[in-house]
Amino acid sequence: MLFYSQERIALFIDGANLYSAARGLGFDIDYRKLLDLFASKGRLIRAFYYTALLEDQEYSPLRPLVDWLDYNGYTVVTKPAKEFTDAQGRRRFKGNMDIELAIDMLELAGSVDHIVLFSGDGDFRRLVEATQRRGVRVTVVSTIRSQPPMVADELRRQADAFTDLVDLAPQIQRQHQARDPNAPVREPRQPRPQDSLPPTDPDAPGFGGRAPGFLNAER
Repeated sequence: MLFYSQERIALFIDGANLYSAARGLGFDIDYRKLLDLFASKGRLIRAFYYTALLEDQEYSPLRPLVDWLDYNGYTVVTKPAKEFTDAQGRRRFKGNMDIELAIDMLELAGSVDHIVLFSGDGDFRRLVEATQRRGVRVTVVSTIRSQPPMVADELRRQADAFTDLVDLAPQIQRQHQARDPNAPVREPRQPRPQDSLPPTDPDAPGFGGRAPGFLNAER
């Protein structure tokens, strides 16, 4: 990644998309390390994180993560997810944050020099193009090394630079704590269909990895 020490930087993170990319590569993201990495590259102005929440649940496993990010340097943008039933009669949730991200990026474009977009969604190609016309460089972070690749080819071509998430892994991945050899071995719980949310305690092993309740936002 090419950064200049005096340029103003902003991060725009599509939470569901970034989680899926990291999961496809087999590592968990440490959001504190991610913020520190880009703060060292230049003048980090804002770091936005976008996600939808299930508001009707008594407890949302995503809420502690959102709260931690909000208190630790991120600007978190959320909205309620919508529930619907698909053609097979299965319960699904929809929480598309594209409009919120696009509006914020265009509004901030006049105040920054370089935007880093954490998403592989091809719907953002026109947004990247419009941002570039305002004189802002745009780097896209996603991956082509997962199966299937997470980044749309048109988005990768439009960006000024593309960084594969796997190349950032040594700097931003969560270091899991070693297991106590004297601790009792527990039988692993059988996963449920909705078990896809990153752990939401930032100080717990695996923060940024897997835990129940992740909202898989429909595109």
